[in-house]
Amino acid sequence: MVDSNASTEVDPILLAQAETDALLRKVTEQIDLDSFDVNDAETLQLLVESLGDKRGMTRLRCAETLAEIGEAATPFLLDALANHANVVVRRAAAKTITLIADPTAVPNLIHSLLNDEDTVVKGSSIGALARIGEPSVQALLDILGSTDLPESTIGHAAWALAFIGAGAKEYLYRAIASDSPVVRGAVVGAIAKVAQEEPKDELFEILVKSLTDVDVDVRCEAAAALGNLAYKPAIPNLVELLERGDGETRRAAALSLMKVGDRAAIEPLQAALEKESEAAIQGVIKLAISQIK
Repeated sequence: MVDSNASTEVDPILLAQAETDALLRKVTEQIDLDSFDVNDAETLQLLVESLGDKRGMTRLRCAETLAEIGEAATPFLLDALANHANVVVRRAAAKTITLIADPTAVPNLIHSLLNDEDTVVKGSSIGALARIGEPSVQALLDILGSTDLPESTIGHAAWALAFIGAGAKEYLYRAIASDSPVVRGAVVGAIAKVAQEEPKDELFEILVKSLTDVDVDVRCEAAAALGNLAYKPAIPNLVELLERGDGETRRAAALSLMKVGDRAAIEPLQAALEKESEAAIQGVIKLAISQIK
């Protein structure tokens, strides 16, 4: 016998999930019929709220649906990114902005990168900045030139700049003259990426010139880049670095010559080995010679 007094309350979580599913079905149908109203603020807000659904595949569907709607969803996503109490929603908002790649989002993404307490939100924000591309470049360079930001943030910005690559080319040409060695080092890394995609003489000239930078990290970055690109015309310049006073530069030069792999480097490497006083660098030079042979 069924107890007539038994509770008939509906699980609020299941109810909310059912409402989200119905919302997604409705919006998907409207998008398919090209009848979705991009000015429907209530529906856009509900979709953004649904980014907090406990079901991962549903969150993905919400993000993809918002991405199909496009830039009309950007203001709602940016508001969630900046203000939502649920970190899951903030994370998903940043990832969805990555899919939309709306340039107007750059200042908000920078703010989240610098201020959000969640590392995933920070990482997703830098991913969106990288995906947006050229409109993000100046803000990324400003971060690289800052002296009071954590190394993790600087590293994120350098990665994004390299990811953007050719899209940042005109900025890179100017930024290589920056007073900040961190900026110059990041620019060298980004130019190396561009040179891989577009092997132009002017790009290689910047990398070769950076071998004589006053900062050791920039010199080493340039040497590594030229080695990875196997740029043989740089061999004489790399050989000159084997005479530098600091060990890090000599080590980087030897490794670069090894990667270039031209037998013309064997004799100067052997000469450098005879002069080298640091055991660790002697080992690197010996390795380079054996690999080239």
